[in-house]
Amino acid sequence: MSELLCPQCGAPVPLRSAAMPYAVCGHCQSVIRREGDTATRIGEAASLPFDVSPIELGMRGTAPDGAPFTVAGRVRWGWGDGAWNEWLLALPNGGYAWLGEAMGQFQYLTERANLLDHPLLREFAQGGALPLGATIDLDGRIFTAADVKRATCLGSEGDLPFATPIGLAIDSIDFREPSGAALSVQRDPDGVSAYAGAYIDLSVLKPKGLRRIEGWTLPEALR
Repeated sequence: MSELLCPQCGAPVPLRSAAMPYAVCGHCQSVIRREGDTATRIGEAASLPFDVSPIELGMRGTAPDGAPFTVAGRVRWGWGDGAWNEWLLALPNGGYAWLGEAMGQFQYLTERANLLDHPLLREFAQGGALPLGATIDLDGRIFTAADVKRATCLGSEGDLPFATPIGLAIDSIDFREPSGAALSVQRDPDGVSAYAGAYIDLSVLKPKGLRRIEGWTLPEALR
């Protein structure tokens, strides 16, 4: 694993994914933009609040398609009724996926830019609203908007594909399909992105290096 020196405080910043253009200094929380050998401080991320998760940076595993991954970054989002984690999984050849984590549930998602061709999502991308209960027919499967909210970045760490300065806010919509398939759409100041995947059991990813939590016995399926 390579590293760079934080341009703000000089602390070493581990780099777990050479493909990610942004990193967060774990010492001073500077948001660092990487361009070739140049590292520039462009802002500051909030310090991550305490939460209990078995996932941590450096955890390894196997994606549902068999590709190995390493957990390279995290963004924690919050809204009025709670918070959730989005873990960045660095895949071979610079690819990445997201592992969403909320209340013990996990969601594996990869980016699907073509979903934004759907009329409903195109309207959302142009600034329109998308109500709870709205449905999308995708390849004969019906996805229902089950969670619509405005969220704020509570903190971030590691390597990331976008900057996460204090105050970053998004509009987030999660769609569910009866068999467990899922879609997620997020709108931020820089644009809209769409993801597809499914709710999964964490053991499906064959995780190695889970965080030990005092008082929690690792389930047999995760050993």
